[in-house]
Amino acid sequence: MKSHVLSGSRVNRRTALGLGMGLGAGAVAGPALAACGGASTTGGGGEGSVNFLSTQFEPVEERGRFEQILTDRVTDVEVAFNAVDAGVFATQVESQVDADRVEISLVGGLHGDLVPQAERLITLDDVAEAVADRGIAAELSELGRVDGTTVTYLPWMQASYVFAVHTQALEWLPSGVSPDNLTYEEFLDWMIAARQGNGDPVFGIPAGPEGLYHRFFQGFLLPSFTGGQVTTFRSPEAVQAWEYMAELWANSAPASTNYDRMQEPLQRGEVMVAFDHVARLVDAPGDNPEDWLMVPAPRGPQGLGYMVVVAGLAIPRGAPEEESAKQVIEALLEPETQIEVLRQNAFFPVVEATLPADLPPAIALEAGAVRAQQEASDALVSLPPVGLGERDGEVSQIFKDTFRAICLEGEPVADVLDAQGTQLDAILEELDIPCWLPDPASDSCRVA
Repeated sequence: MKSHVLSGSRVNRRTALGLGMGLGAGAVAGPALAACGGASTTGGGGEGSVNFLSTQFEPVEERGRFEQILTDRVTDVEVAFNAVDAGVFATQVESQVDADRVEISLVGGLHGDLVPQAERLITLDDVAEAVADRGIAAELSELGRVDGTTVTYLPWMQASYVFAVHTQALEWLPSGVSPDNLTYEEFLDWMIAARQGNGDPVFGIPAGPEGLYHRFFQGFLLPSFTGGQVTTFRSPEAVQAWEYMAELWANSAPASTNYDRMQEPLQRGEVMVAFDHVARLVDAPGDNPEDWLMVPAPRGPQGLGYMVVVAGLAIPRGAPEEESAKQVIEALLEPETQIEVLRQNAFFPVVEATLPADLPPAIALEAGAVRAQQEASDALVSLPPVGLGERDGEVSQIFKDTFRAICLEGEPVADVLDAQGTQLDAILEELDIPCWLPDPASDSCRVA
């Protein structure tokens, strides 16, 4: 099913899920929140402060900008914001709630961070009713009803991944091909021609230690070739996908293994075309947005696979500042606050909001690419892994190790997929969790 996050100059009520998506935004808190207060970054915050634990905005620059949004927009409640990785997040929520010694009053994380903690979170039906007029898409709202009935979390923001292209790279685009409507084979032909014409590769991926390159395999390449992410991990179609990736890598910048965020090498001219999270591409155009394009992902035999990232807000059971935390949620879901998050950190709104004309040019470019992915007739939506908890890093590492073995070390594709698939299946067997999109629903997700 198709869905739409952005329509014309407005954020459409039907958000980018195809079943889901994840981004954010911001501006002015509502009339119920007006006075003094602000954001603290120390974690403790003091008596009466809302301790806000989040898996989002962990990079220093993003955290600083979001803390300023909290200071400016949440004016009636003091908020102590702490951003941590998913493993620490899970450990803190579980240990505090299970011991009935809760210091956290508000949590923010991806759909996959929150679902495993559902039994440790209070229901938010009252908050959902309070923000019912803000136009949150039904598809997103339903994701927050983890048990199918009550509201476990409220959608907070949404994001995706796109390709940034410097117009100089269009010199080598094959005749008759549009950068906005590519197949993977056409994209490869383009990158080969660009490498030959330029003398060096022009394409890069964020394959550094902190890069999100595994999301390309999970949410784009494998779904486009195989229709799945997990159940098809070692299928013949997956072999084809990884053989393709090996050839693409042979025409990619080797320095990609040092890149954590692609906007910097794009700015420096080390690459002209790159894949990354929208929040990690916004600085690439700099002062010359007219020299840049943001384009949707290519399509493969199974369609245009793309990943959406849905973040939500929830309150742990036993939270010491429950009512204040609800106020913070309502403030963060104000349309103006949502727009400010979009402006500052490139996470798109989940509420209905008019996009201002003075958005940073890169954000406007990204919005078009995100919309094109969502509205594609053959769109195939993927979510980041759900329910892995502390094992999330291990599963991510399996996709990274698969890339390393095939693309960097040249090992036989089928052998690598068999070995790595066995490791992945062992983790899933132990966890005994359902599959997530685009794999079909099942009580126990397994590698075929």
